[in-house]
Amino acid sequence: MHRSLSLLLKAGRSVAAELVTKSSVTLTKTAARSTSSLPRACRADEPLAPDRALRQDLAAAYRICSLLNLDDHTYTHLSARLPGSDCYYIYPFGELYEEVTAGSLLCVGLDGKIREGAEFQYNATGYAAHGAIYRARSDINAVFHTHTSSSIAVSCNPQGLLPVSQHALHFYERVAYHDYGSLIVDTHGQGSDLVKDLGDKYVMLMRNHGGLTSGRTIREALFYTYHLEFACKNQVATMSSVKDPIMPPKEMCERAVRDLLSFEKDLGKRDWQAWIRKLDRLDPSYKLLRTNLEKNAE
Repeated sequence: MHRSLSLLLKAGRSVAAELVTKSSVTLTKTAARSTSSLPRACRADEPLAPDRALRQDLAAAYRICSLLNLDDHTYTHLSARLPGSDCYYIYPFGELYEEVTAGSLLCVGLDGKIREGAEFQYNATGYAAHGAIYRARSDINAVFHTHTSSSIAVSCNPQGLLPVSQHALHFYERVAYHDYGSLIVDTHGQGSDLVKDLGDKYVMLMRNHGGLTSGRTIREALFYTYHLEFACKNQVATMSSVKDPIMPPKEMCERAVRDLLSFEKDLGKRDWQAWIRKLDRLDPSYKLLRTNLEKNAE
C-alpha cells in the first residue's frame, strides 16, 4: 500500500512538472509574438535603438512644452528626425501635447506621406512646413512651431524682436521673418517661401502667426524655444510700460550673443537633463510604446 501511494505521488509530481513546463513555453511564445508585433526599434528587451531614443525624446519635448504652457490645444506641432533621414516623427494631429507618447508618434516621409502610425486627421499644414525645412536644411533635425500670445505680439511689431533683455540677446541679428500667408498647405509654394525666408537661421518669427524654432538636436530646438518665449514676454512687458527702453549698444549685443551661444558645448543639454528629471518625477508615461488612449482604455 505504501509502495502504491509512493508511485501515485511520484506520478503526480511528474504531471505537475510537465504542466509547468508547457505553461512556460506557452508564455514565452506569447511574449515573443507580442514583442515581435512592435516596430523593430521598439522592442523592450533591447538597448534603445536610435529611432526609439528619438521617439522618446520627442515625446518628452511635447510633454515639456505642455508643462511650460507652450502648446495651443491641438494646433501646433513639434517634429524631429535622425540626421540624414528621409522621414521624421511628429504627433498625430488631434492629440494633446500632454497625451503624446513615444508610441503615438507618426513617421512621415518628406513627401508628406504617412509611413507609420495612425492619425485623427491629415495635417497638411504641419507636413508641408516640416517636410520643406528638412528637405532644404540637412543641418536641421528638429522643428518646433508655437502660437504663444507673446510670440504673436512680437511678430506683429515691424521692428521684430528687440534686444531689451538678455533672453533676447540669444537671437541678436539671428531671427528670420516670414510674412503671413494663410495656412501652409502647399509644400512647393508656401513651403518653399518659408524655407527661403528662414535662410541659414534656426529661429523665425512668422508675422501674425507665432514662432518657429529649429536645431541640430531636439534639446537645441527646445533651448531656442524656451528663450524665445521669455524674450517675447519680456519685450511685451517692457514696451507696455516704457516708451523708450534702454538697449545695449551694438558692440555689446554682438559680444553677448557670442557668449550666450558658446556658453555650453552641447547647446541645451544641461536644461534638457533638468527637464527630463522633472518629467520623470511627474509622469514618465511619455516613454510608452503605446498611446495614452490605449492605456486608459484598459
